[in-house]
Amino acid sequence: MSPLHRRTFLSAAALMAAAPRAWAAFPDRPIKLIVPWAAGGSTDAIARAIAQGMSGAMGVSVVVDNRPGAAGQIGTEAAARAAPDGYTTAIVELPHAIAPAVMTRLPYDLLRDFTPVTMIGTSPLVFFGGTGADAKDFRSFMKAAAAAASPPAIAHSGAGTVSHLAAELLATRSGIRFNMVPYRGSAPALNDVAAGLVAGHFATLASGASLLASGKIRALAVASPRRVPMPALKDVPTLAEAGIKGVEIDQWWAMVAPATTPLEVVEHLRKEAAAALAQPVVKERLSALAVDLKSSSSGELRSFMRAEAERWQKVAKEIGLQPQ
Repeated sequence: MSPLHRRTFLSAAALMAAAPRAWAAFPDRPIKLIVPWAAGGSTDAIARAIAQGMSGAMGVSVVVDNRPGAAGQIGTEAAARAAPDGYTTAIVELPHAIAPAVMTRLPYDLLRDFTPVTMIGTSPLVFFGGTGADAKDFRSFMKAAAAAASPPAIAHSGAGTVSHLAAELLATRSGIRFNMVPYRGSAPALNDVAAGLVAGHFATLASGASLLASGKIRALAVASPRRVPMPALKDVPTLAEAGIKGVEIDQWWAMVAPATTPLEVVEHLRKEAAAALAQPVVKERLSALAVDLKSSSSGELRSFMRAEAERWQKVAKEIGLQPQ
């Protein structure tokens, strides 16, 4: 072996020997959990519950870092470009799997630029309607929609959002025309459902809980494979039960780290996140948001995210949605 090759070999061997000792000290400073949305939403609440649970057990602070803007692109890109050392993590969710199907240019690649850590949980997508006689249940709603002189208005949270794609799928699967009306989010959309200005809107239970509890809107159907055993939804049929097949959509959230983060660090983060999800106080906080907690292995999450990205590419093509 030449002197140069010998020095290279010895340097590589020294790094390999030092690596276990270096990562054994992880973490020794605060960990950042990037949320690519503004504070106050359901994703922010989920992140803060998990961060609090992880902080107590890990001996360092897990700090939520809100980076809103550009439909989640700013915060997500920041997470993708961060050092892959385990000290920066991020929350990704269903809109991240939809984005490649509806946007031509993204500053990150969900599958290439991230190492999956763990699934966090899912929440059913609910179709909410008003309280009039035509919306006493989902079948009544659809019967009235089919007989209407002009297409009823369904609110959505912007072109390419899950509420938009769900509404387009409902129209495609039912053969009934609807007038798709964009809003700046579920809160104003559901307020207008309650006021009778639009006929319906797809949203999570967390978004509609207060209006539902006060009797100002109705939960007409859930876009889940099975009924949801939560008190507010246990008597609400699935879309499949109501005659609409192939519209099964759950909101989901997951934790990721930058690509090439060492596997030992990823596994450490996964175990701590799973332990946090099992804490009674975290369970209680997230159950109030109608989140069904579901941790996973890194490999399971990678397969899930790939399947979701492929699924929404097919949905976008089916409904004729052109990437913008």
